[in-house]
Amino acid sequence: MKYNMIFLSILIMIGFSGCSTVLEPKITTVDEKNVEYYLKQNGSPTVVFENGLGGTMKWWSDVISGLDNNFSVFTYNRAGYGNSTSVSSERDGEHIIEELRTILRHNKLSPPYILVGHSLGGLYMQYYARKYPEEVTGLVLVDSTHPNQFRGNGDPENWPFLTKTVFNLLLSETAETEFDAINKTGNEVLALPTATSMPIIILSALEPMSVHSELADDANAKRIDLANLYPNAEVIWVDSGHVIPYEKPESVIEAIESIHKRSIK
Repeated sequence: MKYNMIFLSILIMIGFSGCSTVLEPKITTVDEKNVEYYLKQNGSPTVVFENGLGGTMKWWSDVISGLDNNFSVFTYNRAGYGNSTSVSSERDGEHIIEELRTILRHNKLSPPYILVGHSLGGLYMQYYARKYPEEVTGLVLVDSTHPNQFRGNGDPENWPFLTKTVFNLLLSETAETEFDAINKTGNEVLALPTATSMPIIILSALEPMSVHSELADDANAKRIDLANLYPNAEVIWVDSGHVIPYEKPESVIEAIESIHKRSIK
């Protein structure tokens, strides 16, 4: 049976436990909740990373270690991941981005930021860039979730029974609540004007494009369509699977550095 490549990659993200470089996280308390984060301060701008569904900040380890010292770097685990305290608020993009902005202010990290989001984290960063463009100097979408990713043929109701069953078994409670809010987050993104005031790079995974099934074809069509939502974006196809930050971290590093060069011209 052929599975949706995004689905397979999410399973890899949930199950994988190591990266070649280890970050040294810290814990801070924000609004009486613990937040696990990593911060390297080397001046402006600050690069802010957002993880995919089921992923933690360790997925950015090789990207962060490869960035030069011209950047400050902030990455964290969303509420309910790693050692970050779970919260009862809704897990849609609006709530998650407001929490992120509160955490950034708590750490005295001033905008504008370079935003980098992988998979579902890319959908959250699309919301951030559209809602608060004045706080964003550039956006890197790393095989990002499309706002309509799980509609149409991508609707979980259309998934094969085994795919749906295994997926539901492996999702944590936190990841499940985020997944349940994905369509709401997509609506939130599409209700806002597209981002036009900043440089944008879309990194899309090339390897899944060779896989064909109803789910894979739908996911790949949405990979292509993402560029239509950001007409001024540069699209780069990366010879990688979905988990680009781990498989091809150099492509993310190059995109961040390119965004920085464009933003200071």
